[in-house]
Amino acid sequence: MANKNALWGIDLGGTKIEGVILKSKDNPEVILRQRIDTEADQGYDHVIQRIKLLVSQMSEEIGFQPLSIGIGTPGSTDPESGLLKNSNSTNLNNKPLHKDLKKILNIPVFMANDANCFAVAETHMGIVKEQFPKAEVVFGVIMGSGVGGGLVINGKVWNGKHGIAGEWGHIFLDEDGEDCYCGKHGCVETLLAGKALERYYKRISGQEKKLKNIIADKSDDAFAQKTYDRLIHFFGKGLSVIINVIDPDVIIIGGGVGNIPYLYDEGVESVKKFTFNPEMKTPIVKPKLGDSAGVFGAAFLTA
Repeated sequence: MANKNALWGIDLGGTKIEGVILKSKDNPEVILRQRIDTEADQGYDHVIQRIKLLVSQMSEEIGFQPLSIGIGTPGSTDPESGLLKNSNSTNLNNKPLHKDLKKILNIPVFMANDANCFAVAETHMGIVKEQFPKAEVVFGVIMGSGVGGGLVINGKVWNGKHGIAGEWGHIFLDEDGEDCYCGKHGCVETLLAGKALERYYKRISGQEKKLKNIIADKSDDAFAQKTYDRLIHFFGKGLSVIINVIDPDVIIIGGGVGNIPYLYDEGVESVKKFTFNPEMKTPIVKPKLGDSAGVFGAAFLTA
């Protein structure tokens, strides 16, 4: 038995695998949501089996099987080789995850990285649907321990020739950045990720401080103020590249760094300064769905 309208999604994380079933595309009410541990330390094949187990458990509880499923992953699938790449869950890299999941689940599988799933979810269920329903081009940014991005055009993920469309975190931004795990230097991630900002503060002050305290202490701590000013400067410089190249209808900022309220006033002013237009009209907004975005976006990959 199957329900042809239901949307099934899986969010594959390093520690947890979460699954959701939404009633339909037009009525995305959650009818089931479950989580299990990834147990990634037991290897790639075990992770595949864990995904199968979660889908089986959900099918048993809901009383019907999925006709297709969307899966959000760390990293992205190379369109030519079919292998996963750029994943911080390293046991998935260079593996045919898409092919193996199609085989073991025996249904069509639609995959996208976590940043794309975030952008899709906010487009169909979140802030874009609520405030910008006519938006055709949406850029979703995740600024947390790393920096990522996802591009959605007319409600669908745009992957690009290499499967890396939206990978804003790894464009070169400035020599003042650090060496990046990707093998390059001065990437957006090395300037705007939360950990990078904390490392910069330690470098100039000689002391460790969490990002939330750096921001809170900026009026009384000259090193915190300098770190904050650097964040605002490179936030503007980095996002102006997205606007100059893609010119999206809306940009959504997710992740822990995205919770800094000053990004939405002083940060936006900084973006305006670097954008190649007399005015910068692009709305830059907070998301609505929080941690739920990844799994909801995965479900909408099947819509």
